[in-house]
Amino acid sequence: MSRLPAFAIAGKRKPSRVSWNTAMTIVSRSTIAIAVLCGLLVASPAAAHDSPTLAGGFAAGFAHPFAGFDHLLAMIAVGIWGAFLGRPLVVLLPVVFPMMMAVGGALGMIGAPMPPVEVGIALSVIMLGVAIAAAWRAPVWLAVIIVAVFAVFHGYAHGSEVPSIADPTAYSLGFVLATGALHVAGIALGSIVRLPYGAAAVRGIGAVVAVVGLWFLTNALGAAS
Repeated sequence: MSRLPAFAIAGKRKPSRVSWNTAMTIVSRSTIAIAVLCGLLVASPAAAHDSPTLAGGFAAGFAHPFAGFDHLLAMIAVGIWGAFLGRPLVVLLPVVFPMMMAVGGALGMIGAPMPPVEVGIALSVIMLGVAIAAAWRAPVWLAVIIVAVFAVFHGYAHGSEVPSIADPTAYSLGFVLATGALHVAGIALGSIVRLPYGAAAVRGIGAVVAVVGLWFLTNALGAAS
């Protein structure tokens, strides 16, 4: 007899009771995380480029992941999937992604050959969205490999865009730290799974992410043709 995913089984059970304080804590953390993201997206990055000594430095690197919606969705989705999977992946995935993204960034800086990067990024959004929507409990090793491979594509895209006057170390540190912040926001959002019907809500978010990823893929393939 095939074994159903834990999230699918959980969806058939009577929702567990969650204390009011716990519910408010989860909701407040998610709200704060989303508010911070919105603020960073709305804030103009122009100040980071006022001085030529800062252009392409830490500030530009930190702002860069927020400038691309495909990058932003993938990084938040890593956090959501990790929150869904629980320990050790809730900690491991947000560590693996920035580490491998740094590797990809280095490859991008030196112009190493890679498959179509925008296609890889779009596929990462689709894959992560589907994994969340399907409540896929991937084995630890497989989840790590999936996230690591896609992180290289995201890092490569960042690294290849480093301005010639940039401080590569500061720029890389900036976008790695920003990635970590997005992962934390995703974990906060994914934590609503503990609320009654929270699993269904988060899986719905995953479905939306996957659909948006398909749109990214269509655009990427169109640009490549």
